[in-house]
Amino acid sequence: QRQLVESGGGLVQSGGSLRLSCVLSGFSLDDYALGWFRQAPGKEREGVSCISSHDGATWYTDSVKGRFTISRDNAMNTLYLQMNSLKPDDTAEYYCAADIWGRRCAVSEYDYWGQGTQVTVSS
Repeated sequence: QRQLVESGGGLVQSGGSLRLSCVLSGFSLDDYALGWFRQAPGKEREGVSCISSHDGATWYTDSVKGRFTISRDNAMNTLYLQMNSLKPDDTAEYYCAADIWGRRCAVSEYDYWGQGTQVTVSS
């Protein structure tokens, strides 16, 4: 059974850092594109950052470029998101996701989802 479990969220002051982790089970991780998505209250879920399966290519939404770093450790079946210089606008529920293709970092492209972890950035 495929499962994704996020952790690492919490409350942090503006300018602070958090590291999100997502442990995946039931996947052959080498074959899957992975991503981080977020959903703020009253807004649609959006792609934050994604990483491809075959060459490790990464994509970031403009608002997090230079502040967030996505990485994956296939041996540990874990996906990470290092978030630095956090802003109140980063407040959202963060989800990790996996897809055998993941051609774009878009919600519609990903089939497997975790339950989410809340990130709250205070001003």
